[in-house]
Amino acid sequence: MSPPPDAAAASRAAARLFATPDGLLLLAHLRRLTVERVLGPDAGDAALRFLEGQRALVRRLETLIATGREPPVGNQPDTNEKETVNHG
Repeated sequence: MSPPPDAAAASRAAARLFATPDGLLLLAHLRRLTVERVLGPDAGDAALRFLEGQRALVRRLETLIATGREPPVGNQPDTNEKETVNHG
């Protein structure tokens, strides 16, 4: 059994996977089934809790994807440094 990936590696993998056409299709499908689904007023407690758990999983995937798309902390340009222009 291999060791679990660290959070950064999992985020980068999710970003790569869900950037593909198949990944985008799958994520849209999961959103339609969970996040965009509305239960009626007669839905029971168990159904509401089950759907909320599914929604949480999709939101977690979306968070992993967003995090994986961000550049690593050490590679971000320093916005506090001023550019020097050579006029010579």
